[in-house]
Amino acid sequence: MIRFEEALDRLLQGVRTLGSERVGLDEAPGRVLAEDVIAGFDLPSFDHSSMDGYAFHSGDFSGAGPWEFPLFGESAAGGHLPELKRGTACRIFTGARLPVGSDTIVAQEDVERTATGVHIKKAPTPNQWVRRRGADLAAGDIAIAHGTRLGPGHAALAAGVDRSTVFVARKPLVTVLCSGDELRAPGEKGVLGSIPESNGTFVAAAGRSAGAIVRVAPYVRDDLGAAEKAVRAALSGSDLLVTIGGVSVGDRDVMKAALEEAGVALDFWRVAIKPGKPICVGRSGSTIALGLPGNPASASLTFLLFGVPLLRAMQGDRDTLPARIKLPVEGHVKRPLGRMEFLRAQIVFSASGARAVILPNQASGAVTSFAQADALVVLPAERERVETGDVLEVIRIREM
Repeated sequence: MIRFEEALDRLLQGVRTLGSERVGLDEAPGRVLAEDVIAGFDLPSFDHSSMDGYAFHSGDFSGAGPWEFPLFGESAAGGHLPELKRGTACRIFTGARLPVGSDTIVAQEDVERTATGVHIKKAPTPNQWVRRRGADLAAGDIAIAHGTRLGPGHAALAAGVDRSTVFVARKPLVTVLCSGDELRAPGEKGVLGSIPESNGTFVAAAGRSAGAIVRVAPYVRDDLGAAEKAVRAALSGSDLLVTIGGVSVGDRDVMKAALEEAGVALDFWRVAIKPGKPICVGRSGSTIALGLPGNPASASLTFLLFGVPLLRAMQGDRDTLPARIKLPVEGHVKRPLGRMEFLRAQIVFSASGARAVILPNQASGAVTSFAQADALVVLPAERERVETGDVLEVIRIREM
């Protein structure tokens, strides 16, 4: 076995992005930016008001006040640009250009209209309620950096700097191949002892959330010849092949051998983690093969820990690895030393702060655990016990 950190480093080492394509902003959220989006002009591109109110020159407020100003002109968003006459006020609306000669705004709720103009009780300061040109971005600034996974706000910012399209990384093409004589499709009738296949559903959903195009191949039975044929077919046209099941040491675990027979050069097999020890990783040409164990919790965990970062790396995502935070935990664990363990947990918020509550069922075969868990508590290989109140690293898997 190799350590988790070494396995992850070897998996990601040398991974290259898959090229780029141009997409419209309506398709951009969820994609990884393959260029720097540069502001071609100052943003905002002109001085304007952030409130409905009245524009003045702050130097006209002399003495103790209150002050009376005659009202001349109006500045509305998208309208013409008026010029302020010194000693007067100009009506202005949110988003409208600052009248020439003015440098401050008084909000309309702080102004009393009179028959001849406006009455002001408190003098404004210079630049009050004014958004200056270039306050957000100057021309030539990087608005959105290469490697950013775009969200709705990024799409809006790209539109704000007058971009209608962006270059993003190509989506990885993933094939998921599940093996096992016992498998049947959910909702279908099966023989006694058969089980509905769920691992492929999890991996496909997690892969799509990570930005991939995923297809789930037909199940393959526990036969070396059939498995090899299925692997060869799945490798064709895939950037990543994920097999599920058949990579342990049982007499009917044929997938590891099938991968090798199909031409996959294995880089490593078995990682010192719990659950998920019998994971294997290899390559066939430009295609990476990730062989996951078949127990539901093991398959889900190993894909989150290895598959999701790999897909992010393929897209040039700057945030390849999930963030870890430190939280107090609730629960008791005593276990043998030797393997890093990832405990499924729920993050609970209360008046005293956040804590990670370790779920009671940590069995590798539990289908329920990843429906309940929103976090993984990281238990180092050299740690034997966990008690309530201990502070440990936590990975928030709902963000993966």
